[in-house]
Amino acid sequence: MEINKPGVWGEVYAARYLRDHGYKIITANFRSRLGEIDIIAKKDGYICYIEVKTRSGNAIYQPKEAVDTFKQERIIATSRNFERVYGTRLQPRYDVCEVVLDRELKPSKINYIENAF
Repeated sequence: MEINKPGVWGEVYAARYLRDHGYKIITANFRSRLGEIDIIAKKDGYICYIEVKTRSGNAIYQPKEAVDTFKQERIIATSRNFERVYGTRLQPRYDVCEVVLDRELKPSKINYIENAF
């Protein structure tokens, strides 16, 4: 698989960031009929549903602004589907990982927002 899209690179860098900060990744790109969750991970008694937003350094707005109410509702519904199918006793948390890439598709900034919504 050739990785050349900024969004894919953003998810790769976000996963690396999470592992480096003590998260255990359960799965990535979980899909159901209700939507998709980029990364599902756990840490400190939480199951974290993580939306990764990637932008270039010259974007006119912050990546987190793309996670609007509609997107939040779809992530929450998809997370409930995940919990029904796989079961968990962990407290759910909804986070956003902002990844800003330079021209060479390397991360110039990663901003991790816990309890984003």
